[in-house]
Amino acid sequence: MRQILFRLIGILEVAGGFYGMATLLPRLLAFGPLRTAAIGLIAFAFYAFVLVAGVLLLENSERGVRFSSVAQLLQLPLIATPIFSYAMHSGACIDLFAAVHLPTRPELSWQFGSQNFRLAFAGPAVSRLGVNVLALLSWLVLKLR
Repeated sequence: MRQILFRLIGILEVAGGFYGMATLLPRLLAFGPLRTAAIGLIAFAFYAFVLVAGVLLLENSERGVRFSSVAQLLQLPLIATPIFSYAMHSGACIDLFAAVHLPTRPELSWQFGSQNFRLAFAGPAVSRLGVNVLALLSWLVLKLR
């Protein structure tokens, strides 16, 4: 069972990392503002790291387990405030989040076969905080070997 879960996590990491790098590459090659290019390079580096972690995990490497744990922790937080926003997922996600205003109610969203990277020093008017439940479960599977 452990091997099946590790393979599934590795496949999602490889597919999501490759997809993220492939969608970012045209934007990096286009000329634009330096701030946009810097955030694009950070996103490209994150997706490259996730891709390498997935390949090492599929090779059943101990380093792959460590790298994949870090890759899952990078995908864990969902922060959207008027000052700072960060969210990342690679391959798939199940997001559980809540708006920070009254009345607070939890919301659940999911995506499969996708990638997303948001890093900004601005954000929505209504703050939202959450967690990627799939990344949390994957991290727990990797830790509970």
